[in-house]
Order: sequence, then C-alpha cells, then structure tokens
Amino acid sequence: MTTKQQIKLFQRYVIGNYARNPIVLVRGKGSYVWDAEGRRYLDMFPGWGVNALGHCPPRVVAAVRKQAGRLMHVANNYYNELQAVLAQTISKASFGGQCFFCNSGAEAVEAAIKLARIWGGEWQRIITMHNSFHGRTNMAIAATAQPKYHKGVLPAAVASFIYVPYDDVAAVEQAIAPDVCAIMVEPFQGEGGVNIPSPDYLPALRRLCDKRGLLLILDEVTTGCGRTGRYFGYQHTPGVTPDIMTMAKALGGGLAIGAIEAKPEIAKLLVPGTHAATFGGNPLACAASLATFETIREDKVLQNVRAVGGYLVRRFQQMQRRVPAIRAVRGTGVLVGVELDRNGGDLFKLCMKKGLLINCTHDTVMRFMPAMTLSRAEAEEGADIFERAFEEFLR
Repeated sequence: MTTKQQIKLFQRYVIGNYARNPIVLVRGKGSYVWDAEGRRYLDMFPGWGVNALGHCPPRVVAAVRKQAGRLMHVANNYYNELQAVLAQTISKASFGGQCFFCNSGAEAVEAAIKLARIWGGEWQRIITMHNSFHGRTNMAIAATAQPKYHKGVLPAAVASFIYVPYDDVAAVEQAIAPDVCAIMVEPFQGEGGVNIPSPDYLPALRRLCDKRGLLLILDEVTTGCGRTGRYFGYQHTPGVTPDIMTMAKALGGGLAIGAIEAKPEIAKLLVPGTHAATFGGNPLACAASLATFETIREDKVLQNVRAVGGYLVRRFQQMQRRVPAIRAVRGTGVLVGVELDRNGGDLFKLCMKKGLLINCTHDTVMRFMPAMTLSRAEAEEGADIFERAFEEFLR
C-alpha cells in the first residue's frame, strides 16, 4: 500500500488519540528508518527512547528469535529462569534490590506508587515535581505535575500528590506533611524539557528522606539502562541510592518491558495478591532485555554514549554562540535538549522533511534521544541536518 492508502486505513480503523506525522515507517536498521516510499531518515528520537540500541539490534533480534521458538509466555504462578537472571542483572548494575516486572513505564510507576503507599500505611501522599512526566495511566498522570495532562483524571488521584518546583530542595522540605510517604523524582527530566538539576539536588533529597522517614522513588524510565552514560541516572551522583526505582523504555532493546527495583526490606511488602502483571517478565521480553545488557557491556556502549553525547552538546553550544534564538543547550549522555526562544513545531517539520527525526517538547525544546549506539559520523550528519533546517527556520 502507498502512504496515502495506509493513512486512510488508519483513519478508518484506528482511534485517533495520537498526533501522527504523515509518514509510514516500514523498516529500520541501526539509527536509520525507511518509509513506505523508500525514503531514509536518520532517527535521533527512536521510539521515544525505546530503541536505545537502534532499530533491530543484532543480539536482541537473535535472542528474540531463539526464545520465540522455545517459550514466549509463561504465567507468573510458575518460575521463569530468564526473569530471575534479568532481575539479578539489574540488581548488580544498580543497588542490589529486588525486581517486579511489568510492560511499560506507566505500569512501573503505578507499581512504585502502590508499593510506597503500602509501605506508608496511613501516610499516602507523594511529592512530585513541576514539569515531571510519569506516564499516562490514571495514577501516573496524576503524579505528573503538569496540569495540561490532568483533563479527565479523577480529582481523588490528583489529591494524592503534592507538586513542587524541580531542583528546589527547600520547596520539597516545606511541602512535607504528616501524610506524606515518599518523594518521586526523575534524576534528569526528559519530557519536561531536558532539565538537569544542580549536583547537590539528589543528595539533598536523599538526606531529607532519611531525616523525615520518607521513601525516595527515582523514575528512571527515560534515563535508565544507559541513556545518560551510566546504567542509571542516579549513578552520576555519589552516595545516592533510591528506595524504589522505575525503568522501561530502553530496558527491552525495542520490546515492551517495564520494571521496578526496590530495596529488599521494602520489596517484601508486595506479597501474593497485592500486585500483578499478566505479561510482566515474560520469557520473550526478558530474553530481549538480557541481550540489551549484553550489548551495552560487550560493545562498550556507555563509553560511546558519553563520547557522542558530549559531541552533540558541544556542537549545539557552538550554534548557540552564533544564534541568539537558541536560549540554552542542556544534556547528559544522549539525552540532549536545545531550547529556543520561539515555538519549534515548524523546525521539527523542516527536520523531518530533510530526513532527520527528532522531537519538540514543551513547544520550545528540540529534544534528541538517539540510539546509544549512534556513531560519531551519524551524530555529525544529524547535527548538520539540524543546522541547515535551523537556518531555513529562521529566515
């Protein structure tokens, strides 16, 4: 089918809850994708960060093919070897906790909220940050401190959270009330505009939680599994360990999987009957995730993230010095934002027209979340296309 035919089919049979761009992607390899007309694009925002090793990474593809021929799904009332090995892998890459597996970032956030509230008992409310983003389910979106997302959300859910400014420890301390059980925060905000906190922010929150007897929940759905140049974003800050951590996106190397990790003394509160996910931790997703960790380890992906991400930040900072329309450049690893002094929607379209796929968030922040395997040459190609599109955008 042609692009027009496929779009027409979508419009007839698929609910229109997404603002879709008028291209149909049919194939991908590494950092490139091709549309139904055969045109190639450099994808520097692959799957909202899900395709963190690029499209169709070889080890993940091989692992999925092999596992699909053995066992794709098994109910969680039986043991699943790959789930245990994956939990061990995550635990050793982080803080030695125990894992619960689900299917998405929003589900992971829901599980983290439930566990924190079980732990809190009569203390039920959670402090979250302005410009945060935690998912689209009812409770996760209520935790997201952006009013534009709250339409249709139950008032009782919103009342479960207290919103304060990001990177403001004094505001958090002032917001702590007798019924608060936890603080939930992204180590670096992604959808909120690629916001990087001050170096003492997370350590101060950790100290505050210890002092006031609260849990620290770190939402690493965007920043986890290598995107920042370390396995998890909090690891950039010595001395900080979360009580509960969420992850998804990059975790499956392209397949749907989410998880929480919690300290054992907290994790033990999720007893049979308290929480579940039918598809969570299925063998197929676990095989993909284990292959993802293997690729990160064997191919020295974290080193590449730091090198390529550093190049992108420096390149955009050079543009900023020449172009007043760029207000700021922020980034860590391959999570990079270029903030403009105007709406960037047309710039996004120009980039797509020239063969570059990125994202515009908060109307003015051009967001780059390329594959962690992006090469220096591909990074240069993407920056060149962006610069040409930007020059045209300003005319």
